[in-house]
Amino acid sequence: MAGTTERNTTDESISLPRKSSWKYIGPGIVVAATGVGAGDLVATLIAGSNFGYTLLWAAVIGCVVKISLAEAAGRWHLSTGRTLFDGWASLGRWTTWFFVVYVVVWGFVYGAAAMSSSGLPLQALFPDVMGLKWWAMLTGVIGLVFVWFNKYDVFEKVMTVLVGVMFVVTVYLAIRVTPNLGDAFAGLLPVLPDEKDSILNTLGLIGGVGGTITLAAYGYWVNAKGWTNTGWMKVMRLDNRVAYVTTGIFVVAMLFVGAEMLHSADVAIASGDKGLIQLSDILAAEYGGATAKLFLVGFFATSFTSLIGVWHGVSLMFADFVERYRRDRAVGAEDTELSGEAVAAGKRERSVPFRAYLLWLTFPPMILLFQSQPFRLVIIYGVLGAAFMPFLALTLVWLLNSGRTPSQWRNGILSNAMLVVAGLLFLVLCIKQIADQPWSEFF
Repeated sequence: MAGTTERNTTDESISLPRKSSWKYIGPGIVVAATGVGAGDLVATLIAGSNFGYTLLWAAVIGCVVKISLAEAAGRWHLSTGRTLFDGWASLGRWTTWFFVVYVVVWGFVYGAAAMSSSGLPLQALFPDVMGLKWWAMLTGVIGLVFVWFNKYDVFEKVMTVLVGVMFVVTVYLAIRVTPNLGDAFAGLLPVLPDEKDSILNTLGLIGGVGGTITLAAYGYWVNAKGWTNTGWMKVMRLDNRVAYVTTGIFVVAMLFVGAEMLHSADVAIASGDKGLIQLSDILAAEYGGATAKLFLVGFFATSFTSLIGVWHGVSLMFADFVERYRRDRAVGAEDTELSGEAVAAGKRERSVPFRAYLLWLTFPPMILLFQSQPFRLVIIYGVLGAAFMPFLALTLVWLLNSGRTPSQWRNGILSNAMLVVAGLLFLVLCIKQIADQPWSEFF
């Protein structure tokens, strides 16, 4: 790694620090849009319906925790010129095996879930056109075609438009339900609900606010934007804060809706995406069909941004993994270009592995739309998904406190504290998720 540090020092000497400016904002919007899916909105709605404003503080802390994780990922990319997978690979082969199994299994199950989530609001808006399975497949193919033929710049612009739609709809609903601001401010005090498993439910809400693997993809989007050295560090930090302020607004707005519409009326909705369809029916009865349709448009924007965000971001990570694997296996090959620069040049987006993973996310998961999801596969998917966030947090602690990172960009006390807290939080949630799986039926 000595060569990496040396080379980065040279890059630093020629890279001029840029002032943080709103005109550069972009990757943060992408990570916010991708990280907040329909499942996050439902979880927040249910938290509001069960506990009113009591857990508002937990949603805010969740955003702060994710800021620290995304900032750490972005800082690694900019300070070293290397991608996150380069960093993981330097920690040992075990990271490679974990990543390979994760992206293969996770991508297969997630592809079906993302397509189904994007198809649900379209079927509700246009019930007589075709069934849910066909809407789901159509959204998957549209996502594939869009990401296949467009590079990061166009992708970012479309995501920004869809985030605008999400923002308008969620804020409109939050205002429309007339939140009790006194109770909302009281909800910022860290109080646990007086119910069984309240600690685990609270930790689940903190951990579920905006993003899993999308947090790891943030550094890749930073590079794809053209930010490849430490001159962009201040810009990246502003961009990252915008990401999680935006996420916080979405989550708080939906908690307001849950607290006012569901908690006060003692109405329960189902977990999962179908809970949002139930909410649209409640909105139609309370505020009329126009509000319900506007909500369904926002629901679609929320789901589809998560779909195309994963289609782009995780495919980018997979392409980087394959390139690293090829480079390691090529005898006598020289590392002539920093991996962050290759991402910025668009080489990964044009690569065969990028498009191969796009196809993997789109077509094999369609099988799951026509049959019940394989029981054992779903359990493995749940365990791998739960394990990814502690893996990300704790490997970032490792990378950013070692000689792999130039000394001036290593973690300070606050960064270490936030990442360790995040790692422990997700480790607890991971253990709970593993313990909750029906292992007796697995074998």
